Amino acid sequence: MSSQRSLMRALGWTDDEMQKPIVGIVCAQSEVIPGHMYLDKVAEAVKEGVLAAGGMPVVVPSIGVCDGIAMGHAGMRYSLPSREVIADSAEILARAHAFSGVVFVGNCDKIVPGMLMAAVRLDLPCAFVSGGPMLAGRMHGRRLSLSSMFEAVGAYNAGKIDAAELHEYECSACPTCGSCSGMFTANSLNCLTEALGISLPGNGTIPMVYSRRLMLAKETGKAVMRAIEQDLRPSRIITPTAIKNAVAVDNAIGASSNSVLHLLALASEMGMPQEDFSIDTFNEVSAKVPHICKLAPAGEHYIEDLNEAGGISAVIRRLIDAGLFDGSAMTVSGVTQGERTQNARVLDAQVIRPMSAPYSPTGGLAILKGNLAAEGAVVKKSAVDPAMLQHSGPARVFDSEEAAMEAISTGKIVKGDVVVIRYEGPKGGPGMREMLSPTSAIVGAGLGADVALITDGRFSGATRGAAIGHVCPEAAAGGPIGVVKEGDIIDIDIEAGRIDLRISDEELAARLAAFTPIEKPVSGYLKRYRAQVTSASRGATLRS
Repeated sequence: MSSQRSLMRALGWTDDEMQKPIVGIVCAQSEVIPGHMYLDKVAEAVKEGVLAAGGMPVVVPSIGVCDGIAMGHAGMRYSLPSREVIADSAEILARAHAFSGVVFVGNCDKIVPGMLMAAVRLDLPCAFVSGGPMLAGRMHGRRLSLSSMFEAVGAYNAGKIDAAELHEYECSACPTCGSCSGMFTANSLNCLTEALGISLPGNGTIPMVYSRRLMLAKETGKAVMRAIEQDLRPSRIITPTAIKNAVAVDNAIGASSNSVLHLLALASEMGMPQEDFSIDTFNEVSAKVPHICKLAPAGEHYIEDLNEAGGISAVIRRLIDAGLFDGSAMTVSGVTQGERTQNARVLDAQVIRPMSAPYSPTGGLAILKGNLAAEGAVVKKSAVDPAMLQHSGPARVFDSEEAAMEAISTGKIVKGDVVVIRYEGPKGGPGMREMLSPTSAIVGAGLGADVALITDGRFSGATRGAAIGHVCPEAAAGGPIGVVKEGDIIDIDIEAGRIDLRISDEELAARLAAFTPIEKPVSGYLKRYRAQVTSASRGATLRS
């Protein structure tokens, strides 16, 4: 219409440009998130690809939260809730401006999941390209990541290192821009976009500082134009088959426990019924898929190593050959996963192990259930010390992360304890904060093989140890974790998938009948979020 065209002319558009498909480039560039520092450069490269393929690119913004910077204080309450804002704002921008297609340019923890939810909701031809991981840090011949830094803080508080060494860690752990260098949440989700088929090969692993990242961005711009021409939409790519493929890769690479939360949310956005996809699906897949990659924080390899070993395409190829990944799934490349990965090869069998010699015959994630978590709890099994796969110990109970941190940092937690942090779930926090600070403090104090931590909150992908999160139902919803008493014995059996409070059914019922959950005072967005958010066992999405 003439009125709309007059506004486009105000932008400097020519008649020819107004005839081209408009491609929205939703870019989360930020000067406060290391993983997003150069996303403007990535978006510019995407624009070049779109222009070369005959489209009209326009860059629009997205918010983002750096989980590492938000960690350990009230700011973390906004991280998971930001996922819903990101999805909503991308939907608004794309619909209001009648985009023909979308390229999502994100990188870190909740940004990519929020963008995936928007992609499914919009069902416009689209593609994803991330900013890529940072390189591993180095100190005294040892490689480091952000988790090393948090654990160094724990070691300092325990008197194991001095202030000078702590400062050296601080200056060494994160040497470049990019998403943190291990298989943490950001890199996990970027790798899973490849498994879902909505990004091009290499998206999850090519480091941000490599020029190949810009090449990938240009190719992504061209790919979205092909998708527009072929009317190739997310509803043909992100299907129930693709979601289950993503769970298979998730388990094979030992991805972040947060991937459970985000894949559940994505399945909810797709309208998948619970009988087809639920928290139990992760255990079903894990029972069949070996754990073949062990990256930091669980192992000594980093994302850059996985990239050089053949990347996610090589992992997918291994799974296809073993009958554990459906190669018929379509990708944004316009070919199936089987076709796209037919020439993929493992170039380093130490990084991507053979199926015959995995780190574990079952996957890297486990769902636990029991009288303490009837709806489930999540643990990154691949990052648990073998000594802690079974553990029983007295509960040390805290109603906030801050209270637990004070006890850990002052030496009040001892070998054998089970630290319980409650009222940190989606409703209870509200916002379901990550507990990287407490878990790192435990590991840094030398207690990683002796102390478990359970919470109705969640963990960073950088967490390692017997850290069991997403306990559902949460305390604020009247869950059993809310009635655990100091000194109660908690039994954990990760191999058997159990987590139980060692009291009788009658005693538990009596405690629950007398229980009134705490409600923390909040205002603004968090108040609205608390009123609408669902259980973590359903992805902590908002009720429509």
